Amino acid sequence: MSKFKPNILLIYTGGTIGMVKDFKTGVLRAFDFKTLLEKIPELQLLDCNIDTVSFKTPIDSSNMNPKYWVQIAEMIENNYNIFDGFVVLHGSDTMSYTASALSFMLENLAKPVVFTGSQLPIGDLRTDAKENLITSIQVASQQLKGKPAIKEVCLYFEYKLYRANRTTKINAEHFQAFASLNYPDLAESGVYLKINNEHLFKQNLRKKLVVHKKLDENIALIKLFPGISKPVFESVFNMPNLKAVIIETYGAGNCSTEKWFINMLKENISKGIYIVNITQCSGGSVMMGHYETSSELKKIGIISGKDITTEAAIAKLMYLLGQNISSKVFKTMYETSLRGEIT
Repeated sequence: MSKFKPNILLIYTGGTIGMVKDFKTGVLRAFDFKTLLEKIPELQLLDCNIDTVSFKTPIDSSNMNPKYWVQIAEMIENNYNIFDGFVVLHGSDTMSYTASALSFMLENLAKPVVFTGSQLPIGDLRTDAKENLITSIQVASQQLKGKPAIKEVCLYFEYKLYRANRTTKINAEHFQAFASLNYPDLAESGVYLKINNEHLFKQNLRKKLVVHKKLDENIALIKLFPGISKPVFESVFNMPNLKAVIIETYGAGNCSTEKWFINMLKENISKGIYIVNITQCSGGSVMMGHYETSSELKKIGIISGKDITTEAAIAKLMYLLGQNISSKVFKTMYETSLRGEIT
């Protein structure tokens, strides 16, 4: 009996990883993924079958938006029963946003969806693209007792596999471009691929995949800074159709205790606007009430983002607003870990 070979679908959305340099002109152009095995013969050594699908027009990740998130989700949904794992190639600039969004959109996911990209094009002499691509496919094809070993949306970059909704891009020039400061690595690639099973997301495998395609973009993000003025704050809260605001506060969730500031928050909460408190710090958590400067926020009903990243906070907010959840349970839902995005 022949050994089972997992089927992996490679989804190309755009980004540096899919570019090759024309050595005569030096110009970067999109790579034809149909010729992938010819360009990277090492992929034939992997113990899996690889198929490819691409956006009709690959995009720079700076142009990524929820409309494209839905396209990626639909590509996975339409091929879910045929493939054992998915690798999404994406520009690194907004990869953490897209990967976080997909983690919420794909409920009861029982297969790996691995996001990856690169800092240099695939044809460059010193490229990181080949290693990222080869190992991402290897990660997606990992099996345990005939079933996928990883059952969540992840992000692989420079020898590390992370939970996608825990990542943030930390460097524009280093190969180690991403970090997960509040959650351990899911796997590490060295001489062997070491999977940290205790950190993997445990899915309820009795439930079927549900793909959520309704995302509400009527949100805003305010980063506090010393001297932020009332008119700046007001202009955000006066936006038409605004439903929710994320405030990046200082340290463990602290902010100004000036009367106008607290009153404006209180006033908007009473109008039905959800306000989420997340920390500006790359690592650590919001602990409202820990200091006097955040105890007022706790009293007026601000939602705690705990140790969520900005990228996951935005994606979770768009997802929950799209679910039409009643205001009574919204705060509880946001403060609950749905896909391992908060501790």
